[in-house]
Formats: sequence, structure tokens, C-alpha cells
Amino acid sequence: MRLIKLAAAVLNQTPLDWQGNRANILEAIQQARGQQASLLCLPELCISGYGCEDMFHAQGVQQTAWQVLHEVLPATRGMIVSLGLPLAYNTALYNAACLAVDGQIVGFTAKRFLAGDGIHYEPRWFKPWPVGRRVEISHAGKTYSLGDLHYDCGGVKIGFEICEDAWVANRPGGELAQRAVDIILNPSASHFAFGKAKTRERFVLEGSRAFGVGYVYSNLLGNEAGRAIYDGGAMIANCGTMVAMGPRFSFADAHVTSTVIDLDATRLNRSRSASYLPRMESAEVGCVAVDFSFPAVDPQRTIATPAAWEVGAHVKEEEFARAISLALFDYLRKSRSQGYVVSLSGGADSAAVSCLVAMATRFGLRDLGAEAFLKKLNHISQLQTLQLPHGTVGEPSAEQLDLLAEQIIQATLSCVYQSTRNSGPVTLAAARAVAEAVGAEFLQFDVDPLVQQYIGVVSGAIGRKLDWRTDDIALQNIQARVRSPGVWLLTNLRGALLLSTSNRSEAAVGYATMDGDTSGGLSPIAGIDKAFLRRWLRWLEVTGPQSLGPLPALQAVNLQAPTAELRPAESKQTDEDDLMPYELLDAIERAAIRDKQMPLDCFRMMQFQFPQYERGQLLNWVQRFFRLWCRNQWKRERYAPSFHVDDENLDPKTWCRFPILSGGFERELQTLREYVENSSTDPR
Repeated sequence: MRLIKLAAAVLNQTPLDWQGNRANILEAIQQARGQQASLLCLPELCISGYGCEDMFHAQGVQQTAWQVLHEVLPATRGMIVSLGLPLAYNTALYNAACLAVDGQIVGFTAKRFLAGDGIHYEPRWFKPWPVGRRVEISHAGKTYSLGDLHYDCGGVKIGFEICEDAWVANRPGGELAQRAVDIILNPSASHFAFGKAKTRERFVLEGSRAFGVGYVYSNLLGNEAGRAIYDGGAMIANCGTMVAMGPRFSFADAHVTSTVIDLDATRLNRSRSASYLPRMESAEVGCVAVDFSFPAVDPQRTIATPAAWEVGAHVKEEEFARAISLALFDYLRKSRSQGYVVSLSGGADSAAVSCLVAMATRFGLRDLGAEAFLKKLNHISQLQTLQLPHGTVGEPSAEQLDLLAEQIIQATLSCVYQSTRNSGPVTLAAARAVAEAVGAEFLQFDVDPLVQQYIGVVSGAIGRKLDWRTDDIALQNIQARVRSPGVWLLTNLRGALLLSTSNRSEAAVGYATMDGDTSGGLSPIAGIDKAFLRRWLRWLEVTGPQSLGPLPALQAVNLQAPTAELRPAESKQTDEDDLMPYELLDAIERAAIRDKQMPLDCFRMMQFQFPQYERGQLLNWVQRFFRLWCRNQWKRERYAPSFHVDDENLDPKTWCRFPILSGGFERELQTLREYVENSSTDPR
């Protein structure tokens, strides 16, 4: 029996934050050492940060990454630690993992498969390392091996699959297994998306089973660079069994998960596999050997189970709550903002944003405790004199944490209801109820005099009165735009960040006023569809996240039909009357934009998915979607940064490219109209 303690870390890094990133790396090494781990895997590009974008090409960034690597090396004495950094060779840049052993650099393994789809642009900065290629590089008078390498550390063989390497069909692990590698490290920067954690779990398990190895997976954590969210979720598997799992969506800067594996049992298991065919050529090919003595460890039985909230019928709702809350918290502290401001209309979108901001505080306090949480927000002036609840001894109780959360939310979240003559008492009451329930400051602005002033100015200039029959859109838009300056003024006075409340369904068809309700520095829900958002709010009203519970005050929002409330009350305006049913809109969007179906194919699909609607109405809605989509690409280009949560994102800067000017699908829509006109039978 040869026991080795392995560890995987998740880190909340920031691009180009050399001091902060180094501190988190050192914290993870200290945690692993405290857990008596001998081998620690840190995330991909953890030294520089993963999201450096075009700054990867700056020589200064590459040089500083080297400097920080050498600053960290002394902390690795007595351990084996992998550290990720950008590495230049022969005028090309590579995504590399350095293996440090007992305070010394042993070598660098370069990533073979680069992530170049979705939100990833690695081929813009890095080159893929060719299979089987190994070279020597020199730095500061020393020579190191770089390339397609594995390592023999005191008789234990270690190899790498760097993030995307494990997602491809011909993953390097197969070759490493033929080289009799015992442990595969996977340093990753794998962003969050709904359900993606299960996919990662499968490739970690399958890699450990198929290759007969111990498999160590590490990941980034939190809102690293602004748009992508990383959920952490370290994993260690051995020969097809998950033996350790770390938490997801932690608010910590660093978190280490460790466990013990029996190396002799791992090797025996591999030798019994009929599919294991070792390479017969020299075992020295591509192997860097170094002396290392693994300390004795006590055997442990680790049972790897997911968190309670990850099991059940509402995992997506839980993931959404935790992912956006963590992203908002990190955005607040990394941007050094004093808080958030939300223009709270009493509708679903602004209510959801307000709830998510408040949940960031409640989740964070429960995860970190009061002292550590407040330390992370020590730049916020209103929190510097915050007092713990009377009678607090040691760490506050759950009840005391709730009282503290109310104080923090009151100081960091301002909700503003901005009324015109078309606003009604229902939305005002709903807005007030939500603000009070989450603990936010609630303010009211009457912007109707400003609206009337603008209408009067323009009417006088053009020589006629504006009228709802002829000037409907313009009269709606001026109300939304007039709401922007005042709430921006409040935001600036507070040193805060204004949150836009538009959702993805609105972005798809441009159902938003630029420089009005899209105003803001961040759009936290622009990546999620309205149908899910409404379902999430109903869940939050009745059930809510585990550890936080429900928010019954949302009933005032959930009972309403979504409305912009920009026309006179007698018009009974609703979003779905203006557009189409949200469930249908989202289905058309998925078919047309995610799946790239033409109008006729979208129409046929909608007939089967929504048989309750007659053909002529479906035709009008499909046409409306495509025309509005094409007409409003310029709006999507101007949206404030949003968070990525799935493969249906419409963000043109990271995911969904579309021309601002286009032919508008007119030929395809004509084909659709002819099909409907000439069809004599209903395909349903």
C-alpha cells in the first residue's frame, strides 16, 4: 500500500492582478500543506489570470508571469505544485503548466488543444503545442524542458490534460496511460453554464476509469474578468470512482479539496485492464525525472457527494441564484464600487435583479462568516463603521447574520421607483414590497414633469402636438429615457454601479429603449430568457434557495402580466401583446439564433411545439421575430456587459456575431409566406 495525498484548488483570480493572484496561490498552497497534501493542482493560467485578452501578447505580461512564478516557488518546498502561466517560445505564445517540485521548476507542459469556440478565443493568443514535440528553453541562465511532457517524481508518474485537452475525442490522457502515468492533473478555466458541472464530472470520472489513474481537476472561481462566471467545483477521481468533490460558487479567494489514494491499488487496477497496452519503447521518452520523497499519510475514507442544493428538481434555479449572486459580489469588490442602484419598476426583471444583489450578501455571509465577508468589502465607506448585532460573541449566529445582512444590503443597494402619469398603484406597491423584503433603500422619483417638458419642447419646435395615435413609440421611449439621467445622478452620488434590467428575450427583439431602460454599467440578466426568469421568480416566492428560503413579497410581482407601463392605463399594455407570448418568443429565438434555422423551418417547428396557435398568427409572430432581430442588432452591440450562463447567449462581443446591417431575411420570409399561402393541408 502506497498512499499519496492529492489536492485540487479553486482560485478567484483577476487578470493582471499580480499581487492578488499571488496571494491566492500562496493561500491555496498553505491550505494544501495544512491538509498534508503532497501534490497540488492549481487552475489554468492562475498566475496571470485567464481573461487577460490581448494583453497576453504584451512582453511585460509574459515577463511578470515569470517573476511571479519565481516568487511563488519557495512556498512549494516539500510539495509538488502545478502553476499555469503564458509562456513564450520561438516568438510564439503557449498556454503552459509549470510543474514545481520541492521549490524548483522541473518543466513546462504546453496545452495541445485550444478552446476556440463559444466565449473562448484562445487561438487568438496562443499556439497549440504539437504532439510529441519537446524543446529546451532558457531563462535567467537556467534551462528547462517544455512541450509534450510527463514527469517522474520519486517514482510517481504525473501528466497533464489542460482544460480543453480533456474535452476532445483524442484527449492526451490515452497516450499518458500508455506511458504508465499514475496521476493526471487537469488545471482548468472552465466557465459556468447550466448543467455543465455534470459534463465535467463525466470526463473526470471517465478519464480516471479509462486511463486507470488518479485524476485531479482544478478550476477558477467567481467573476474573474467581468463576463464569464467560474463555479469552482474541484474534483479528484481514482479508477472510475469520485473520491473528493469541492464546493461550487464559493465566495472564498481560495479553496482546497484533498484526499488520499492508494497508488499500488491504482496500478493494480490498471494492470488488470485488458485495454491497457503500455508502450514498449523507452519509458524515458518525454519524461522528466526528479527526486522527491512522498511523506507517509494516514489512510482516509472519503465519500464524495454533491451539495444538497445540487440534487432535486430545481437545480437550474439554484445555479442561477448562486452564479449571478457570486458574479455580482465579485463585480462589486473588483470594480471598487460603493454599491448597486436598480431602477425598480415593480416588474419581473428589476425585481429579479434586486433579489440577486441582496442574495449575494446573504450567500456570502453564510459562506465566509461576518469578518471575512466584510473584509472583502472594506473599500465601501458605509460598511467601515458597521457594528455587529448587539450581544454577538465570536462568529454571529444565523439570526445575527440575517440582521447584519439587512444592514449591509441597506447600505449597498438602492432601488428607485420612477413614475410617470402612466404608472399605476400596483407597480408602485410591488416595487415597495420587493425593496422592503430584500432590505434595500427605496426611493421614489416623479419624472412626469420632465417627460411633459420634453414633449412640449419638441411639439413647439415641429409645430404640432404629439399624439398616441401617430407617435406611440416616440412617446413610450421618452418616458424610458427620462428615467435615465436621474438614476445615473443618484448612482454617481453614491459612487455606485447602475444595473440594467433588460433580459435576453427583450434583447432578441430590441424591446428596450437605448439610453433608457438599458442604461447601466452592467446587465446581470441579459443572458437569461424572460420565460425562465418568470419561473425563477415564482420558485423564489414559494421555495427559494436552500439556506435562504422563499421571498413571499414577490407575489405582488408574480401576479402581474409583464408590462412596460409606458402607454396610458386604458390601453392595458402588456409585453406579450406588444410582442408575442414569451414562451413562443424564446422558442423561436432558440431555433433561429442558437440552432440557425431559417424562417420556414422555425415556423414548422413552432407549429408542432405550439399547436394551440393558428397558422396565420404563428406566421405573423415568426415574421415579427426575424424582422425585429435584424433591426435591433445595434442595440445588442451597445448593451452593458452581461454574464454568460448558457449556449443561448446573444452577446455579440463574446458569443453571437450578427451583422448590424443585413438583408433582413426578406427572401426567406417571402418563402415562408408563400408556403403558408399555398399549403392546402396542415402538417400537424
